Amino acid sequence: MIWLIETLLSTGYVLSITQCELFAGGTETTGLTTEWFVAELLKNEEAMKKVKDEVTKQINGNVVKESDLVHLPYLEACFKETLRLHPAGPLLIQRKAVETFNVWAINRDPKIWDDPLSFKPERFIGSNVRYKGNEFGYLPFGSGRRMCPGETMASKLILLTVASLVINFDWFIPDNTNPMEINMDEEMDIAMYKKESLHVIFKLNNELFKN
Repeated sequence: MIWLIETLLSTGYVLSITQCELFAGGTETTGLTTEWFVAELLKNEEAMKKVKDEVTKQINGNVVKESDLVHLPYLEACFKETLRLHPAGPLLIQRKAVETFNVWAINRDPKIWDDPLSFKPERFIGSNVRYKGNEFGYLPFGSGRRMCPGETMASKLILLTVASLVINFDWFIPDNTNPMEINMDEEMDIAMYKKESLHVIFKLNNELFKN
């Protein structure tokens, strides 16, 4: 992110503090959420199989377009479940208030969610729960007039990225590590960081290019 800002400044482009914050905040949380998404799919073999089957059946070729996303409900359910377990912004701060909303804790509250510590995308299939912050128990992008302004772009971009990785590459963990051994410990800050960075090898799926 820093290199992008430095490049823009070196070319004479003038960035306001607000623009810098939007650039940094938007790119960092998008990258972190994509990392969590990939990690959850690797750890959950059945979910990964369902995502692969859905993407392969619905996508013609190897290019995923925004218009394709409406046909990938299970992929979106996995994305929603990733955001539930690993919210990009674990703490929400109200305007002119000293208290915070612990979104991370709300998302793991057994009074709101059944089996809250498990990765279960099926809980979102057929559900009316959206990203817009209308449900108190699910606020991945905040709520109200001050919810994340990048919600629409981020939700589309992450889904397009993961769908493209699924259809174009086979995924491997270095050293034949068992996916169940992936460290899913978190570091909570302004954003939700993975304590140990995820290392994945993406090998091009040659089956797509035989013809």
